[in-house]
Amino acid sequence: MALPDRQQRLAALRDTIADIERKPALAEARPLLRNDASGFPMPAGGLLQEVFADERRHTGAALGFALAQARSLISTSRPGVIYLHLAKEGQEMGLPYGPGLISFGFDPDALVLVRAANMTELLWAAEEAIACRAVAAVVADIAGHQKMLDFTASRRLGLRTTSAGSSMLLLRYGTGREASAAHLRWRVTPVLSAARRFDALAPGAPRWQVQLEKGVLRDSQTQWLLGWTQDGLTTRDAARRPYVIAADTPLSQPVPAPLANRLPQAG
Repeated sequence: MALPDRQQRLAALRDTIADIERKPALAEARPLLRNDASGFPMPAGGLLQEVFADERRHTGAALGFALAQARSLISTSRPGVIYLHLAKEGQEMGLPYGPGLISFGFDPDALVLVRAANMTELLWAAEEAIACRAVAAVVADIAGHQKMLDFTASRRLGLRTTSAGSSMLLLRYGTGREASAAHLRWRVTPVLSAARRFDALAPGAPRWQVQLEKGVLRDSQTQWLLGWTQDGLTTRDAARRPYVIAADTPLSQPVPAPLANRLPQAG
């Protein structure tokens, strides 16, 4: 194959893949949304979702968004949520904190932690967990760009979620987006927390901005400013919150940390 012809075919193939990804992969004859009284179109069960954070240090935001969705999927017939990660990653990045989950209405007893030695075991455990009728959702923390989690592997997971009715949320990191068979792809960015009622200097309820990069849920809206409360996900008016953290924006000068007791800064 001549070089120009090969490049043209590769470009056409990329366009075809891009068209497939832009399609509402969720155009299947089944409900896509559940109760969205909070203003956020909560996805129904049985979907494969990717939750991307640009940086690994934003793990908390991605995990919070995934667990908030998983909690909403829990029912009497599906009382369990599986959290999968590689054993090495768990040692470096930590684990979900039980008392913290309780403060946001998530019963830690519903969360089953599974440590896999490698990606082969993790993907096998994911497929087995999805097929379990007692599992509402599987949250898998995938560090880096794992070669084993290619389009074929994601296609297998997507088919398994569709047939089993439980959801899977893949936590991914970085700005690269490889082709996958995920029904939905989210980009999660942390923003400043809500103000605490009795202490304006203390951190309040967590908030984050989510952008739907792949798939269609409702109308043409693709961005929401969310908070996680004991009542579940809540939406905020994004137009009034210009506080998106821009990690690559340098500060103009050193900024001293404010003291919690409101005493003047020393020096």
